[in-house]
Amino acid sequence: MPGERPSLLVPSRDGTPIAVFRSGPLAGSGSRRPLVLVHGTSADHRTWRVAAPLLAPRFDLWAMDRRGRGDSGDAGAAGNAVAAVAEAAAAWSIERELEDVAAVAEAAAAAWPGGAVDVLGHSLGGRIALAATALTPAIRRVAAYESAPVLREDDDGIVDLSARLRGHLDAGDLDGLLATFMTKAVGMPAADLAAFRANPIWPLRAAAGATILRELEAARGSPAIGIDALASVTVPVLQLVGSASPAWFRDGATALNARLRSGRLGIIDGARHAAHHSHAPELVARVSAFLPD
Repeated sequence: MPGERPSLLVPSRDGTPIAVFRSGPLAGSGSRRPLVLVHGTSADHRTWRVAAPLLAPRFDLWAMDRRGRGDSGDAGAAGNAVAAVAEAAAAWSIERELEDVAAVAEAAAAAWPGGAVDVLGHSLGGRIALAATALTPAIRRVAAYESAPVLREDDDGIVDLSARLRGHLDAGDLDGLLATFMTKAVGMPAADLAAFRANPIWPLRAAAGATILRELEAARGSPAIGIDALASVTVPVLQLVGSASPAWFRDGATALNARLRSGRLGIIDGARHAAHHSHAPELVARVSAFLPD
């Protein structure tokens, strides 16, 4: 991946700057079709640090920081400080995130003589990318890993999880918030969580913890990214899921695939929710096969 400074800042429709980290051979020359990379909840563009080097020989990568983290703005709020959460939450909505992806895709398409570009999204990032296809013709295809809406929820469990995350947030405990989210929402085993906490990326993820609760609540209740909205997507879609992930990821992807006009569904054997780290070569091979030159 590129250095810590973004390659460019793309203004979204509300003026919020969205940081893009561009990489790949001959980036800027128009010799590779752009592939926009959209991370999931709690992450930033660094989540592609394992998969991106495998994608870069073929694609002109445009890895974005979604609003509220990294060098991207957050609807007027400064940075990710807990003190700015209330201000950002008042102005934030999931619809703005759809506009952000559309804006980056349009900027990438403007730099590519072939027109429309492709998008790869992880988790909520893939779901946002799917919904963004309704806003712009600049997106040709979408590949999404474990991004479909969860169909059967334990409402009491979700309410309890939201309350626990809110408690962490109100106490300024972003470390605890991230740990609770990764174990209870993502299903990360204890050993994997311990390894993640030892990784230098953990503090960066924790710093973005203030965005987790709002995204979790939007993922559960916003019609803009619900299954009915996503079922109307007309561009070709590849959904991938891991065989070792909680069943709700596979159930949601299966249900969405049945409703898509042009959908494909694949399973990566042995993978959990972070296949872009643990099974990056297979993930990249599947995505590359889906995106024709």
